[in-house]
Amino acid sequence: MNRPLDKFVITGGHRLKGEVTVSGAKNAVVAILPATILAEDVCRIENIPNISDVTAMLNILSNMGASIKFINNSTIEIDTRHINSFVVEHELSKQLRASYYLIGALLGRFNKAKVAMPGGCYLGVRPIDQHIKGFEALGAEVTMEENAMVNARAESLLGNAVYLDVVSVGATINVMLAAVKAKGLTIIENAAKEPHIVDLANFLNTMGADVRGAGTDVIKIRGVEHLHGCEYSIIPDQIEAGTYMVAAAATRGDVLIKNVIPKHLESISAKLIECGVTVTEYDDSVRVSCDRRPGKCNIKTMPHPGFPTDMQPQIAVTLALAEGTSIVTESIFENRFKYADELSRMGACIKVEGNSAIIDGVNKLTGARVSAPDLRAGAALVIAGMAADGITIVDDIVYIQRGYERFEEKLRSLGAVIERVSTEREIQKFKLKVG
Repeated sequence: MNRPLDKFVITGGHRLKGEVTVSGAKNAVVAILPATILAEDVCRIENIPNISDVTAMLNILSNMGASIKFINNSTIEIDTRHINSFVVEHELSKQLRASYYLIGALLGRFNKAKVAMPGGCYLGVRPIDQHIKGFEALGAEVTMEENAMVNARAESLLGNAVYLDVVSVGATINVMLAAVKAKGLTIIENAAKEPHIVDLANFLNTMGADVRGAGTDVIKIRGVEHLHGCEYSIIPDQIEAGTYMVAAAATRGDVLIKNVIPKHLESISAKLIECGVTVTEYDDSVRVSCDRRPGKCNIKTMPHPGFPTDMQPQIAVTLALAEGTSIVTESIFENRFKYADELSRMGACIKVEGNSAIIDGVNKLTGARVSAPDLRAGAALVIAGMAADGITIVDDIVYIQRGYERFEEKLRSLGAVIERVSTEREIQKFKLKVG
């Protein structure tokens, strides 16, 4: 169970070695769970990660009348036939950003939705104007009410051409959810191409939808009247896999990362190879090893298949320890460098200018007390703690639990010295133990 005051305490300086298995993709599951609202029978979903974002989404669905049965730790059956509400209050929606996918799913099922604007990590202004544009193109009227409720309703949804002004994963997913039962053909142009969009399309098609072109920038959806239940397994998490890859590089380790789709990791692998790290691809795993100081490289985050914004803080840690000067440019979210001050406390030489960070590599980082400002930055600080000399304490790890299943356990199995604690006394105990 996540307690709000939990923190990680880490003794650095241990090379990560061994094997680790990646869980199901956070970004896919938080879109697929709302999609079950469209089914007229039970959906059985496998490879679900046990993370707080999933718990929050299941709480919302159960609160709306869905019945949820756990088959095992990573498989659930979900029956949404008895959902009788199209309203999601702020108390529930604020727990995760992906709650806005409920607008598209509820609109697709009931022709109406009333959902409070979501929470999750604050990464700057995240407007939903493209989502609204898509819903309006399908014939919905959308109004924003004063308590940050989005109110969408339609007589009926009709297929239409939707051109997204910017490539938006969230808007692509939301329009897909609303369009699968709309009458006629919907064409989404300038659609996002991320792996989890392809996963959602595959899930919808398994339920009987007609979605084509996912993974390209034009998605065509022919509306169907009914969607049935199905069995489906979530893809492995590209970002979790990438996090272990850069952690292996930063600690000069040797790690086999299992249950991955190597194709999804190409942009990350390419950058690590550029830094002089050895990356070997197998059918469903990837091995990352590094026995010396990595070299510098420049990174610019881009929509898929470019370098993912969700990997930017983690690879910055590897670059903070690299030889030479690297420049990291963030082109997706404007608030993605909040970790820079925390890394600087550990001795990193990082200077943020607008949407770029200039990183002068240093020989070593030193343990310090730091605080996770969001999910991926939190994971980056844990990597920094494992690579640093001495003890690092990472506060506010509630963010990290949103997207990584059993994070400290998996890291411990690779030789990291890391514990989750909740009191200062436990920190002292840890310090005495590692002495």
